[in-house]
Amino acid sequence: MPQLRELRVGQGIDIHPLVSGRRFILGGVPIPYSKGLAGHSDADALIHAIVDALLGATGQPDIGSLFPNTQKRWKDLDSREFLRIVWGKLKRQGWEVLNIDATVLAEAPKLSPHYPAMKASLAGLLGITPDRVGLKATTTEQLGFVGRKEGILASAVVLLMRG
Repeated sequence: MPQLRELRVGQGIDIHPLVSGRRFILGGVPIPYSKGLAGHSDADALIHAIVDALLGATGQPDIGSLFPNTQKRWKDLDSREFLRIVWGKLKRQGWEVLNIDATVLAEAPKLSPHYPAMKASLAGLLGITPDRVGLKATTTEQLGFVGRKEGILASAVVLLMRG
């Protein structure tokens, strides 16, 4: 009898405030902007959302539980390391990423010129082709904290397969 493939869907959301004096990094890509994202690590909200989606799909604790901001070892860490650590563990368990679909809510900066680099970065980290990474951004029409340019929100959905 053939082994059945197991499919899992996970969803992740992350929010970080925009502040002066920090670099703006999203999807592992530095993006020119007058502000950056505040957080204990480099605050890459897109990668954080993807990590939470991967963890959620496999029934594991969230990013904050695995990499608490109370531990100095994670201070100012490149968020790609969070993804490398989590994905390495899941890959050893036999998981494969079929696709990622992510949305970023931000009034600024304009993200579409950076999509190819962001998709290539994320795909490279996960060992998939960029066509498996869906990426889009939208504004909130100047509503709420995103509309006031106080922060951004990233949301990601992943589809995993094992077997």
